[in-house]
Amino acid sequence: MYHDVVEQGDFAASGFPGAGADVYKLDRQAFAQHLQAIREAIGSGPVCLTFDDGGASAYQPVAGMIEQYGWRGYFFVTTDWVGRPGFLNESQIRDLDRRGHVIGSHSSSHPTRMARIARSEMLTEWTQSTRRLAEIVGHPVNVASVPGGYYSRKVAEAAAAAGIRTLFTSEPTMRVQVVDGCEVLGRYVVQRHMAPHWSAGFAAGKTLPRLRQAILWKAKQAAKAGGGELYLRVRETILKKA
Repeated sequence: MYHDVVEQGDFAASGFPGAGADVYKLDRQAFAQHLQAIREAIGSGPVCLTFDDGGASAYQPVAGMIEQYGWRGYFFVTTDWVGRPGFLNESQIRDLDRRGHVIGSHSSSHPTRMARIARSEMLTEWTQSTRRLAEIVGHPVNVASVPGGYYSRKVAEAAAAAGIRTLFTSEPTMRVQVVDGCEVLGRYVVQRHMAPHWSAGFAAGKTLPRLRQAILWKAKQAAKAGGGELYLRVRETILKKA
């Protein structure tokens, strides 16, 4: 799971603002090294590269860079932000779809804590976003990813009710669940401080990098559950100082 790719630390150029979002933004040169490491690790084997939020870098430079390897990406778009500065516009979304990339929902508004909102709100987030994207690309959109990493079974149930058939979470796992006909898949997240060999390890199925991230993820989930809004404030403060 990637987010944005920017030039020389220009974090404001793509995606959401703030230290919490910037930690997921890679410099273009670093991203190129990640792609090369993945290619060397898997050869001609398959790889699933996903990009959350719908930042402008999905169109340029990301799509072209992965196409050089013959790959296509999953681009998950936060539809309330379509056309805003730093985000994809409708024409770019259509072109990505035409080029064979998968366009999916990342909710309408990107709730800070998706799993904590009312089920009716979850359903609205998924329904409105998939409908908007379908209008843009001209065909049904039934793939999505959970914003913010706040997943629960209710989130998947609402996604299934909205017609979503594949839902990606932020849990680092290879286990596939099925909730009301919707496949729920985990992902391995890449942050800007991570060396290319970590992405290569994820893609190649190596035990150490996957296990390490799973342990860190479980600790983070415990902190989220216990800290609530305090966790979010402390995290933002720490990241600003990093």
